[in-house]
Amino acid sequence: MKKTSQLLEPKITTGYMGSKATYEDVKSQLLERFGPKVAKSYKPSENCATYRTWSEAGFTVKKGEKALRSVTFIEKEDEETGEMKRIRRTVSLFHRCQVELTKPVAKQVV
Repeated sequence: MKKTSQLLEPKITTGYMGSKATYEDVKSQLLERFGPKVAKSYKPSENCATYRTWSEAGFTVKKGEKALRSVTFIEKEDEETGEMKRIRRTVSLFHRCQVELTKPVAKQVV
């Protein structure tokens, strides 16, 4: 059998664990900016990620694209009391339609 190289687009997985409210917020931003087709295809754990996540997967944000805004909560220990506290953080996200592949991944097919 011959081996051939095939260029495949890398898949991302974000570990999204947001709430229904943050999901709807990002989806409404997508609807407003890109229309119903993109909003309907929104899958937070597969096609919406931070700049760093896209970059590590071999993608670059297209010139002129603006980030989508979302919020997340992180747990941090209070230094004085030792209690765990939830702190709200704003997160900048980019949808798949806002990035382009810059480093294709070659995969061997047998």
